[in-house]
Amino acid sequence: MPPATPRSLAPRKRPRQARAAVTLDAVFEATIQVLLTVGPHRLTTTRVAERAGVSVGTMYQYFAHKQALIYALNERYLEVLAEKIEIACHAQHGMPAQQMVEALIECYWQAKTERADVTRALYRSVAELDNEALIEAFAARADAATTAMLASAPDLDTQKLESITRTLLTVIFGTVRNAFERNLDEAAARELRGHLAVMCGALLDSRSGPLA
Repeated sequence: MPPATPRSLAPRKRPRQARAAVTLDAVFEATIQVLLTVGPHRLTTTRVAERAGVSVGTMYQYFAHKQALIYALNERYLEVLAEKIEIACHAQHGMPAQQMVEALIECYWQAKTERADVTRALYRSVAELDNEALIEAFAARADAATTAMLASAPDLDTQKLESITRTLLTVIFGTVRNAFERNLDEAAARELRGHLAVMCGALLDSRSGPLA
């Protein structure tokens, strides 16, 4: 049974109207800005409310404390990231396996680097939170999208796709995370991406061949 969101971190309510959704968007963007400015330890709901232009009371309608707010921000981030992966994988259906994996690497790398400072801030923000449920939900979507994509490859033996998917995503996600932690410059990051594509391609080559 997949882990559930800890009750202490669950939002008090979800927005049901367009106006409420806009307000929550402003709160999340303000949370990011406060994280970037003062870091997770000095972030407070009061500071976020001031930056978002909403009352503290409005904040408390949704989040009981700052940990619940940070949890919700990371949940939103992973939902958007999962959707990007799903779209990228669907666009590659029927393509050669190597093209698939290069597109997957490109999608994940771009998603993580388009606002690199935000990515780093979010990594730091969840260090002390129980985010197992978020990771499980994201992984399930990424696994499903990648497995479906690989199953459509004309040059890939589709046996043990679950294992191949798990290895590919572990290597890709782990490599990108490590690149952030090393704070690589542009040239080193570009070289790393090339090596990553070669390594993942080697795994796929080991599973390719005539499917007759």
